[in-house]
Amino acid sequence: MPPGLRSCHTAEIDGYVLEGHVPAAAIARLLAERPKVRGLAVPGMPIGSPGMEVEGRDSETYDVMAFGDEQEKFMTFRGGDPA
Repeated sequence: MPPGLRSCHTAEIDGYVLEGHVPAAAIARLLAERPKVRGLAVPGMPIGSPGMEVEGRDSETYDVMAFGDEQEKFMTFRGGDPA
C-alpha cells in the first residue's frame, strides 16, 4: 500500500486491494471494468464516506484513488454518491 493512500481498513476482493472507506459504486465499477491496477483507496476517513456518516455534518467531497505502478483518480464522491 503506497504510504500516502493508507487508511483504516484493508480488504481484498477478486484480486484487488481496497483500502479505507471505498464506496460500493467504485467497487462495482472496478469489478465491471477490471482495470490493470492493484486496487482502490480512500485516504483518511472523509466525513460522509460509507461508515463515516455523522449526523448534523455535511458530507465531504473526496477522491477514490486507483493505485498500482502509478496512482490516479478513479472517481470523486460526495458522501456515498458520485460527484
